[in-house]
Amino acid sequence: MKFVALSVVCVAAASFLLGASPKDAKLGAKKHTVTYAGDVAPILNAKCVSCHRPGEVAPFSLEGYDNAKKWATMTANVTSKGIMPPWKAVHGFGEFRDENRLTPEQIEALREWSATGAPRGDRAKEPPTPSFAASEWKLGKPDMILQPSKPYKLGPEGPDLYRNYVIHTDFAEPKWITAMEVKPGNKRIVHHVITFLDGNRMARSLETKLADGQEGYTSGGGGVGIVPTGSLGGWAPGLEARQSPEGSAFLVKPGTDLIIQVHYHRDGKPEEDQTRVGLFFAKKPVQKEMNLLWLFNFGVNIPAGEKSYKLRREFTLPVDATLYSTMPHMHLLGHSMKAWLELPDGTTKPLVYIDNWDFNWQFNYAFKQPIHAPKGTKEIVEAVYDNSPENPRNPNSPPKRVTWGEETTDEMFLLITSYTRDGQSIASR
Repeated sequence: MKFVALSVVCVAAASFLLGASPKDAKLGAKKHTVTYAGDVAPILNAKCVSCHRPGEVAPFSLEGYDNAKKWATMTANVTSKGIMPPWKAVHGFGEFRDENRLTPEQIEALREWSATGAPRGDRAKEPPTPSFAASEWKLGKPDMILQPSKPYKLGPEGPDLYRNYVIHTDFAEPKWITAMEVKPGNKRIVHHVITFLDGNRMARSLETKLADGQEGYTSGGGGVGIVPTGSLGGWAPGLEARQSPEGSAFLVKPGTDLIIQVHYHRDGKPEEDQTRVGLFFAKKPVQKEMNLLWLFNFGVNIPAGEKSYKLRREFTLPVDATLYSTMPHMHLLGHSMKAWLELPDGTTKPLVYIDNWDFNWQFNYAFKQPIHAPKGTKEIVEAVYDNSPENPRNPNSPPKRVTWGEETTDEMFLLITSYTRDGQSIASR
């Protein structure tokens, strides 16, 4: 009896020294068992099933216990490596809406659940599967739907393909766009979609020159073969359509063509796609025009074998502005991109930091709160590229010098930031 009592005292003392309270140091206390009902279902429902469900872009469903158990090992593997959920921005460097990441505790729970055989737990306590909007369009019926006139036929094998569909408009007056929603026609092959503005109607000639018997024309590396006059944004798996801040909208001038660029990823068999883009027009007077700031550095010239090639770009804002979102863009050699503001008073504000760039996941990161940037603020962007043999994404073996270009095997340095001008209403323009 004395021995038992002494053991309890020792365990309690050790727990106290390690930061635990004596009441938590119960001798022989059982370790918490991670179950689907109590631990895993809430994680999957909150972070995964919006894409991993029937009819959506993910290749398999995680709805319900049976599906979750079937994919438990893979789920644990890809979350522990940071591959899923698809969110590349470093946590803590900037604050974003809809931040789709897991905490270390959630990642560990998924790992432990898989390692212990994926126990179900109390079925009666399983949370219900989230309900999603029954409407085909999450934002309601669009005011205008853009789409190619016929499906595009994609071959079974070969590299990824960027197809650009030129939509001719007949607007007699300016149109103010508050939102854009994308409906991939074939979710097995549509990787992402971006809608560009072509106020000079230059893309029409590219479409005519290609003449391969299908609608649109092909380009490489994320560009559209021309210098667009603007963009309405884009879509990638996991991104939710949203309305622009109240009182703001994108302007589409009369005579502007729209280019729907679809990035196709082949799946090993012939496929067809007819992606649609829904546009939503402003229903109330617009006070501020939403603009896009495109920060390029065309000086990309990466020597063969260079593991840490650095580029920088600075731009001084000529007006007071409010920033709403930002989107980095590089190609296969990109390693990291960091962007921040340096205000006239010397203080700094983070925008976004991607420390492990992945060409397959390119997002537009919407700030949790709009950022005010007074005139004279510098927007600074730094990028690092890896053109060494150790880079598993390097398209060249052995490595060769890579410069700026449209093809995926070329490189780019680009940051796109949405903003409005402060103190300037539409009526004053």
